Amino acid sequence: MNESKQRADVLLAGMYPQYSRAALAQLFDKDLVSLGDKILKAGDKVPANSILSSDISSLQMPTEAIDLPILYEDKDCIVINKPAGVLTHALGKHGNEASVASFIRARVSGLEGDRAGIVHRLDRATSGVIISAKNQRALSLMQKQFEQRRIKKIYSAVVKGRPEPSEAVIDMPILRNPKAPSTFRTGANGKPARTHYKVLKVSDRYSLLELRPETGRTHQLRVHLAKVGHPIVGDPLYGDGKYGDRLFLHAKSLEITLPSGERKTFSAPTPKEFEKKLAP
Repeated sequence: MNESKQRADVLLAGMYPQYSRAALAQLFDKDLVSLGDKILKAGDKVPANSILSSDISSLQMPTEAIDLPILYEDKDCIVINKPAGVLTHALGKHGNEASVASFIRARVSGLEGDRAGIVHRLDRATSGVIISAKNQRALSLMQKQFEQRRIKKIYSAVVKGRPEPSEAVIDMPILRNPKAPSTFRTGANGKPARTHYKVLKVSDRYSLLELRPETGRTHQLRVHLAKVGHPIVGDPLYGDGKYGDRLFLHAKSLEITLPSGERKTFSAPTPKEFEKKLAP
C-alpha cells in the first residue's frame, strides 16, 4: 500500500501555524528544513505523518493579534480609531508588535512590506482617526493629498496653563534636534510649520484646545505647544518628562477625498479622560 505524501512546506506550516507561509519559506531557502539526513525543499513530497526537523531561531516571533475599532471601510480604504499606545507600523526592536499595519494586512492587496497600506502616521501615544489604503491606486491617491495639503485634520489636546490669546497661529519652522536625533525643535533653518489653535475650555491648571495643523511635520503639535510654554499634558519628550495617564493628544477628525471621488469627513469623539482632566 502506498503511503500518502504531502508537500514539505504544507507539512511544516501545520507544525508551526503561528508563522506565516512566507516566513517558513525562508527556512527552505536557507536549507534549514530536513527529514533525517535529507535537506528538503518546499515542494518536496514527504510521508504525511513525517516529523520534520527545522531551525526556526532565525524567524521573528509572530505578531500578536489585535482588534481595532473601524470607523469606515470600503473596497479601497479603511478608517480606524487608533487607541493611544498602538503603533502605526512596527519598526526595529518593535518588529513583531501589533500595529495598525498588522491589523490591516489581511485586507491589503498588491502591497508589500511592513508598512503596506499605511498612508500617514500617528505617534504611538496619540489616539484617533487614521486612514489606510487597501491597494496601490488608493495608496497613491491618498498620499498625494497629504503631500499637497489637500486634507484637513483637527486634533484635541489638553495643555498646561492657558494660552494667550485664546486663538492664534503658531508659525515656527521645525527641524530635527541634533542633540537628540529622535526629537525635533523649532529653528530658522527648519521646514515651514504652522499650527492654528483655539482654546475651548479652561480649568485652574489646564486648557482644552482645538488644533488645526496647516502642515504635517513630525511632532509638530507637540513641539509648537511646548515652545509657546503650553506643552501637551503627559508628553515625555517635550513636556514634564513622563506620560502619566497618557499623552493628551487625539486626532479628532480627518477630511479627505476617497479614491471613489467622494469627499468625506471621519470623526472619533474626544476621549472622556480629556474632559475629566479639566474637572475641578
